[in-house]
Amino acid sequence: MNFRIADTFTDSLGRLTGDEQKAVKTTAFDLQMNPASPGLQFHKLDKARDKNFWSLRVSRDIRLIVHRDGAANLLLAYVGHHDDAYQWAERRRLETHPRTGAAQLVEVRERVEEIAVQRYVEVAADRPRKPPLFARHSDDELLGWGVPAEWLEQVRAATEDDLLEIASHLPAEASEALLEVAVGGTPRPAPAPEMGADPFAHPDAQRRFRVVDSVEELERALDYPWEKWTVFLHPAQRETVEKDFGGPARVSGSAGTGKTIVALHRAVFLARQHPDARVLLTTFSETLASALRTKLRRLIGNEPRLGERLEVHAIGAIARRLYERNLGKLRLASADDVRSRLAKASAEVGGHRFTARFFETEWAEVVDAWQLASWPEYRDVARLGRKTRLPEKQRETLWAVFDGVRKGLEAQGLITEAGLYSALAAHLPSVATPPFQFAVVDEAQDVSVAQLRFLASLAGGRPNGLFFAGDLGQRIFQQPFSWKALGVDVRGRSRTLRINYRTSHQIRARADRLLAPEVRDVDGNTEERRGTISVFDGPEPTIHVAQSAEAESTMAGAWIGERVAAGFKPHEIAVFVRTGERLDRARAAVQAAGLTAHELDEHVEPAHGSVSLGTMHLAKGLEFRAVVVMACDDEVVPLQSRIEQVADDSDLEEVYATERHLLYVAATRARDHLLITSTAPASEFLDDLKG
Repeated sequence: MNFRIADTFTDSLGRLTGDEQKAVKTTAFDLQMNPASPGLQFHKLDKARDKNFWSLRVSRDIRLIVHRDGAANLLLAYVGHHDDAYQWAERRRLETHPRTGAAQLVEVRERVEEIAVQRYVEVAADRPRKPPLFARHSDDELLGWGVPAEWLEQVRAATEDDLLEIASHLPAEASEALLEVAVGGTPRPAPAPEMGADPFAHPDAQRRFRVVDSVEELERALDYPWEKWTVFLHPAQRETVEKDFGGPARVSGSAGTGKTIVALHRAVFLARQHPDARVLLTTFSETLASALRTKLRRLIGNEPRLGERLEVHAIGAIARRLYERNLGKLRLASADDVRSRLAKASAEVGGHRFTARFFETEWAEVVDAWQLASWPEYRDVARLGRKTRLPEKQRETLWAVFDGVRKGLEAQGLITEAGLYSALAAHLPSVATPPFQFAVVDEAQDVSVAQLRFLASLAGGRPNGLFFAGDLGQRIFQQPFSWKALGVDVRGRSRTLRINYRTSHQIRARADRLLAPEVRDVDGNTEERRGTISVFDGPEPTIHVAQSAEAESTMAGAWIGERVAAGFKPHEIAVFVRTGERLDRARAAVQAAGLTAHELDEHVEPAHGSVSLGTMHLAKGLEFRAVVVMACDDEVVPLQSRIEQVADDSDLEEVYATERHLLYVAATRARDHLLITSTAPASEFLDDLKG
């Protein structure tokens, strides 16, 4: 028997209380172990359009809706209180789409007028109705996009005002295709299914139905939301995952478009295609690497041998391991040590014409980043992104400082982190058996010059050797630089994802106002944010400017309390601030809501039952149903202390760019609800968000 679970079941399970969920899980385990057990109380649903839907009693008021197809197939479809569960089943049919061949749970079109839908954008009664968006598209086209046959008339009449509402009732592949058309795209029609093909094996069906083979897998499915326990690959992303690239390739896209999912599947695909190869899946921080390991285990849980050849590490961790294995004991110079050496050397050569900040950034972004080892190299370097002009005489003075620091570190047997990567980059090409044949890099926008040089040496110029996933609009840690100058040229091998699964249309559209509609890297590669679509609707974000920090925390606490009253779990909520000094305001907000706070750091993830607190930098890679971004005050966002330290014209541009990126990252951690607060006067960026 095929025992399946649907995403609609896990979604509905999450809306029940803790005790109700425990009772449902007990019934689900009993059902999996023995579907014919006489203790299970099945009830035929007389009003259901699909006669294979049955109700299963969980408790006095809770009913589990299952779809039974003889003795061969059993699907957990929905769970809820008695009337809610029955009404859900009466409005659904499980069917195979006549054109695509995918199994779909379809809402019964004749009853759609009875479905209560929350409208977040009200249309004035006297406003003229906008023209239908799909009037010129044939039935065959709409069917090719996965639109159920009984919804063709409703879809063809849809306008810009009601498209999101209609799309929310359709299977995912249909709603995504319609939204893509609405923003000027052209969806790819599904190929005709093969005769006798399993409708549940179709890629679209696998996004919403999963076979659960064991008690352990069912336990995992019931303990986590659908998107947490299974890892999707949208059919439109499959081409990028499985494409044969002749050189380095990159996939980009705004927050929530599934770049990490593509990176995960790409790593697994390479490991499967090359049985003797080792694959590295990496990112810039240990926290994000840990999240990748969790997702990878869910993706290849039934293929343990694949995991033996697919390693997940933070870039720094794998570099340190490889250095000590190949080059001996590692002695890293600390940032404080480098800073003091720069100060001392500049004093000795009369470097007072430049600020200490200028020396530090010139060292970090030019000399150390590019590992310049001689006066001619520094004299001739382009200093990309550094706009302060340096005549040769000034460069010569500066080089005396930098060369003194470089030689002093060398004499002590110390190496900078950039030096670590560069040493590996020089050594690895001579190794007979490279440690990895392929490297897949997530959050690639924050890879440094030296890290990219190291990654390029790992791949060794092999086809498909390097694959990057990232978003230039989320770059918050690194200065822009030329990848092409390091031999990593992704021109012609870049793809952009345009379907946002994580963030509502309203939040995504508002957050996008912080960034330019088009972002270009140093090598001329362009990432367009236009044309990105979100697949679900939600309330508009709230922006609130308070007159005091106390009033701000009180208001934010009340907002958090409203989310909890609406059924949100505390761990589904997060509060972010720009710096640690503002965390007190976040703590006060959580306290005002009567909840406990869990403070994030680089190694700590959200905790069940507590609201997460952290700085904007720690928001990277996380997601929550509701997010509050607090203390967005003038001189906090952008941070005044960073502006005051600017030593170069380009630094000022970079400060403003990364501060915008930080706010964008924090705001786009929210799935459904977003609140942004400040005290007066507010950050200038809030004017952009308000539009």
